[in-house]
Amino acid sequence: MQWRPYVTVAAVARQNDRFLLVEEEADGHVVFNQPAGHLEQNESLIQAIKREVLEETASEFVPETIVGIYLYPNPHADITYLRICFSGHCTHEYPDRPLDNGILRRVWLTRAEIGSRQDRMRSPMVIRCIDDYLSDKSYPLELLHHYLSHSPVASSS
Repeated sequence: MQWRPYVTVAAVARQNDRFLLVEEEADGHVVFNQPAGHLEQNESLIQAIKREVLEETASEFVPETIVGIYLYPNPHADITYLRICFSGHCTHEYPDRPLDNGILRRVWLTRAEIGSRQDRMRSPMVIRCIDDYLSDKSYPLELLHHYLSHSPVASSS
């Protein structure tokens, strides 16, 4: 069997001095994470992050930059994640929309509040992505090129 990493996307959304996180159930624990999830077949990375933020927070997300690309071998499972983290902002919120299965609630926390809950983060990537964002690490979305089956032309959307 060929080894393959799980490709995931994550969002850093900031509103004033607070960051959007989700509180979720994972492996029998309640943890905090950025809105994040797996890339689906025939989906661009931009489409994936917009979908994941909507499903997990009931908010529309407009990606603006790439914060970073992270390779994380999970020490508790035989899984390696390749995470592409985007920064952007949330626009419209749908308060009556149900959140994705396993998501308990969305929360806006300051960096200090996130640090005080460090032991409850789903992975070290959560804080690393926020700190990279706060260090002004950003790359243009034009860095991405998608050659999807439904689009014969490379695209950044």
